[in-house]
Amino acid sequence: MVEKIADNARDLELELEWFSHILSAKLRNYFAGENALVNIYAIAPPDFSKSDSFYGKFVTSCELTFAERLIVILALIPHIRPSLLDPFWTKNETTERGFTEFGGMRGVNHGGFMPTGETAAFILAGNDLELRFEMNHLFAADHPFAKHNILLLSTVAAGEPMLSGTLTISTEHLNWFITGIELKPNYNSEFPARLIETHLDWDQLILPSYTLEQLEEIRDWIKHGNTLLEDWEMNQKLKPGFTSLFYGPPGTGKTFSACLLGKYCGCDVYKIDLSLIISKYIGETEKNLAKIFDMAEHKGWILFFDEADALFGKRTKVSDAHDRYANQEVSYLLQRIEDFNGVVILASNFKTNIDAAFTRRFQSMISFAMPKASERFKIWQNAFSKKARLEKTVDLHSIAEKHEISGGTIMNVVRFASLRALSRNSSIILASDINEGIRRELHKEGRML
Repeated sequence: MVEKIADNARDLELELEWFSHILSAKLRNYFAGENALVNIYAIAPPDFSKSDSFYGKFVTSCELTFAERLIVILALIPHIRPSLLDPFWTKNETTERGFTEFGGMRGVNHGGFMPTGETAAFILAGNDLELRFEMNHLFAADHPFAKHNILLLSTVAAGEPMLSGTLTISTEHLNWFITGIELKPNYNSEFPARLIETHLDWDQLILPSYTLEQLEEIRDWIKHGNTLLEDWEMNQKLKPGFTSLFYGPPGTGKTFSACLLGKYCGCDVYKIDLSLIISKYIGETEKNLAKIFDMAEHKGWILFFDEADALFGKRTKVSDAHDRYANQEVSYLLQRIEDFNGVVILASNFKTNIDAAFTRRFQSMISFAMPKASERFKIWQNAFSKKARLEKTVDLHSIAEKHEISGGTIMNVVRFASLRALSRNSSIILASDINEGIRRELHKEGRML
């Protein structure tokens, strides 16, 4: 890691020096009125074609234009050398305020100059309207900056110029450019999703063969979907991602299966916290969802929406403004999921709870049924620690036959019985503790032993 930081620091020093020359020339031209004196586009940027740093490789592999490269370093400067932008604080003696052309704003806690789109426009275009208009496409939704979540302009108030938004580098790219290491996004209100993982393997997933076969279809898509779309040129005929519905009772392996798909295919799986997504305020749910999908775009992540009924449930009849906006949120979701190039898994206890508008667009709908007696026996067999021993009177065959419970419920029983054994300073699992654990679990479900 230290070496990667040193490599990035070396190349970023060169990039900052390049930017400094451009800024000095631009300000000299501006204040001296000698607009033809220095052509900033003639100031060549550093050559990173042989660089080993992440920043150098990023610049080279993305084939950034002059303007794109300048905008990236401009967005980085407040994070790595904010004093470089201090000249933009110069006061206009005529208006006794800052120069409008410079754009920029002051941060909430940051004391330095926060560059905006206007700042970039001043450097790159000045008063040249044609150059300014050409620059707008750099912040369009279809530009790589937005598509790959590299940087963006912050949202502006209604009616205000788009370029007055602050230049914002994504947290992940900021981390890459500084450390050279990809850091996982933190769970917070800006990214309400948790990374979920498992240390178990496929042979510990006890499911019917038809369910496993359907899961393999998702595995095949993750492994070969890009080849199908690009090499086989099916991207004009097929949607870019894969959406699946996992439905069935709690504890039947829906979350576990999603984790295993990620583990097998080398994909991160993020479980979406719907409590932070859904808002009572009109339009806020769409914004919260946009943050998730924007962050996940082109990452190869699996997005897992547990208890998806709350968000993807059947639409209501329009009786007021809230109903109308709720239905608009469903339509928005449909569009984002269809355009998303990763895998989306919705989990629900009942298939009928999900809006038909979604089900028509699923590539697969996988049933996770309550395990049969033979499957329950395998789960019981694999559930206990290798350091534990079962009391001789424990008959797992009989227990599996007698009690129709899910794999998740079985694991709750195993937890309870194992803790009971440890509380006795013993490694022996008693039949009475297993029976008590089953009784407690059935009671939670409103059933009797």
